[in-house]
Amino acid sequence: MSGNGSAAATAGENGSKMRVIRVGTRKSQLARIQTDTVVAMLKTLHPGMQFEIIAMSTTGDKILDTALSKIGEKSLFTKELEYALEKNEVDLVVHSLKDVPTILPPGFTIGAICKRENPCDAVVFHPKFIGKTLETLPEKSAVGTSSLRRVAQLQRKFPHLEFRSIRGNLNTRLRKLDEQQEFSAIVLAVAGLQRMGWQNRVGQILHPEECMYAVGQGALAVEVRAKDQDILDLVSVLHDPETLLRCIAERAFLRHLEGGCSVPVAVHTVMSDGQLYLTGGVWSLDGSDSMQETMQTTIQVPVQHEEGPEDDPQLVGITARNIPRGAQLAAENLGISLASLLLNKGAKNILDVARQLNDVR
Repeated sequence: MSGNGSAAATAGENGSKMRVIRVGTRKSQLARIQTDTVVAMLKTLHPGMQFEIIAMSTTGDKILDTALSKIGEKSLFTKELEYALEKNEVDLVVHSLKDVPTILPPGFTIGAICKRENPCDAVVFHPKFIGKTLETLPEKSAVGTSSLRRVAQLQRKFPHLEFRSIRGNLNTRLRKLDEQQEFSAIVLAVAGLQRMGWQNRVGQILHPEECMYAVGQGALAVEVRAKDQDILDLVSVLHDPETLLRCIAERAFLRHLEGGCSVPVAVHTVMSDGQLYLTGGVWSLDGSDSMQETMQTTIQVPVQHEEGPEDDPQLVGITARNIPRGAQLAAENLGISLASLLLNKGAKNILDVARQLNDVR
């Protein structure tokens, strides 16, 4: 590969230079597992390359005494990794897509979105409440979650419960649940529990009709320098077409709403028989006011992708030249159209009030 020479190189057994691709990741166990998964796929696809994993802490990892929605920073789990990318200290970084803002800093792009795992949320119960559901928990039971999105939806459906903030990585949250008596249950992403091998802790899966999920939840993203063509080519083979199109629609919806972790916004997407369905909703902080709609679009994927002059621009921070451009644009337009529909129906007022109330909490 010619490229811009950003990746390191090491001498192979025969004395020739073998390229070493440096991969940035957060330090948590889950982040390392996710990065190891991506690196394993890349090693299979590019057996002549070596990979070095470089772990670092992010702002979101360091600030553990404040709810994410109160910190006021959109790049909580990505900024330090992007700084390392900018300084050529790493060649690519692996994120949970739900942590990646819909507008990336100049010079960066998402070069791959891997096949999505279950995007739904799960409830993990304190050992003394095993076998229960949120509905059958005792009155005023405390349920832990750091997500405004989850609280808004679940508080509306389960008014007998009390929802409290809980921070920390998965290990920390589970330890707080099991060893302290503060929480009867906590709500976590199914995908994270599965990747950690903790499927046996899932006491209840919250389906979209109960609690829609966060934009991009369950998918892994690989971020690279936008002009590093070698690395873009290297990672682009990881794109999963269905996941990509669903997440483009979700991210376009969130971007057009100007949403983020400081307001309750949730989605649900389905691809079926050439149709992409997007359901999106916004809620007040307490869930008492909400708005939800569903739209669909036809996704026509040609047998062979034809190169064209429109292949380079990013869509919601994503570069995917190996996926038909028309399908990507249809997905983006779906997200924008659904957001516009909700805004025309008054969603902006719900979001503005939610932001204001979150700021003064």
